[in-house]
Amino acid sequence: MTAPPPLDEFARIARFFAPLALPEALGLLDDVALIAGPPGEQYVLKTDAIVEGVHFLPDDPADQVAQKLLRVNLSDLAGKGAVPVGYLLTTSLPRERDEAWLERFAQGLAADQRTFGIALLGGDSVATTGPVTLSVAAVGRVRAGQTVLRRGAQPGDAVFVTGTLGDGALGLKTLRGELPQLTADERAFLADRYRLPQPRLGLGQRLVGTAHAMMDISDGLVADLGHICEVSGVGATVEAARLPLSPAARAAIAGDPGLRMAALVAGDDYELLFAAPPAAEAVLMTIARDLGVPVTRIGRIEAGQGVRVLDEKGAALPIAGAGYRHF
Repeated sequence: MTAPPPLDEFARIARFFAPLALPEALGLLDDVALIAGPPGEQYVLKTDAIVEGVHFLPDDPADQVAQKLLRVNLSDLAGKGAVPVGYLLTTSLPRERDEAWLERFAQGLAADQRTFGIALLGGDSVATTGPVTLSVAAVGRVRAGQTVLRRGAQPGDAVFVTGTLGDGALGLKTLRGELPQLTADERAFLADRYRLPQPRLGLGQRLVGTAHAMMDISDGLVADLGHICEVSGVGATVEAARLPLSPAARAAIAGDPGLRMAALVAGDDYELLFAAPPAAEAVLMTIARDLGVPVTRIGRIEAGQGVRVLDEKGAALPIAGAGYRHF
């Protein structure tokens, strides 16, 4: 008898952990939990881990590792429209990581605490013989009943993204020496986008009451839009020609057109992805200008299921490996 295939990441969550969850965990179908806060408010809870060799490179500067760790969690809070409050930190470090590494790591946290107006609430520290493993549990707050969740997208909504897509994955390629044709400035830009995500907290907060569904892009546009569609019970169409690309990404794609797929399926962008009524587009563009964060309409929500991607001629574009999976 042939053994059944191993469960993927989301099947594992559904089978082993969803039965353990409180109602506040939203069935583990979103990327946060909500609990009651002070009168008129709720706390938004989020945890994410990063692992050396998976989410960052062994020779990445310790301060930037710390900042990436914090920012990937803040990005999830941004995707709910939340205001950050604080965070818990767990470090699992090999004994050879000395005090100089820890000092620079702490300096990175301190810099971002100042930038984002948050502080450390506690945590844990353990030793390991494996790779560096770091985890943050972030806490944010929202007005009660105002959190923008994955569910809520409606047929007729437009699909929007912030910033530019594909930079994170191309930044990793740059750091691995795979894009030598780029200029030094282009390589530096992409590397920075991989190492230092920019959580769109201000814009996420301004989208409360306008966006019907929202999350950040961590596993890739198609995969994460698929999460919104699945929970909302809808389908979506994305127009590949509308995807916003940075000048550095365009230069990389000019040398290898196959790299365009990074904007569709690669992770590590940490931009916001949201569904909102088309009539709100003018308001959204005003907010974008106010905050200096580009917002681009890339598609639409439809009745049905799944995500279709259309090429420049309107033909369906085959998508292989729709996003990053841990298992």
